[in-house]
Amino acid sequence: MYLLNDMEVRFREFDQFNCWIWLRFSDIPSDGEKAYVDGIFDSWYVLGKLGGFNGDNLQLHNGGSDLSEMTYENIDAKSTMPALMHNMGQLEYKDNWARIWIDLGTSDSLALDVLINTFAQLDEDVVVIKELVIGGVNDDWHVDVHPDSVFPL
Repeated sequence: MYLLNDMEVRFREFDQFNCWIWLRFSDIPSDGEKAYVDGIFDSWYVLGKLGGFNGDNLQLHNGGSDLSEMTYENIDAKSTMPALMHNMGQLEYKDNWARIWIDLGTSDSLALDVLINTFAQLDEDVVVIKELVIGGVNDDWHVDVHPDSVFPL
């Protein structure tokens, strides 16, 4: 468990290809707050679908702080395994909870770090998020096998 601002981040049973992500707000989110959350997930998914979360190709990050005159190696970029998200369901809301199903595919944990950082800032600036839970299910909100799951349980 990690604590960012007031937002608690927890991990439960995690399946890369069949993962539910849960958000618990301090109150029922307004339509405007929901629009922020929807936009975050949509943007995050597009970046993941296009291979943006590939920890094996972090040339700039691993290159140091001085980016002036840095050489980017396309051959190195092409030699890494693609890191592609496969699919994402619809964001659902119930009272002060939201959930979404995601198939993270071959994207790596960088995707989750980016998502956590984004929601930590949203919690700071826009809407109070009490909890971000990655994986598992909530006892009071039934989960069926997602119809888009490639590897159902």
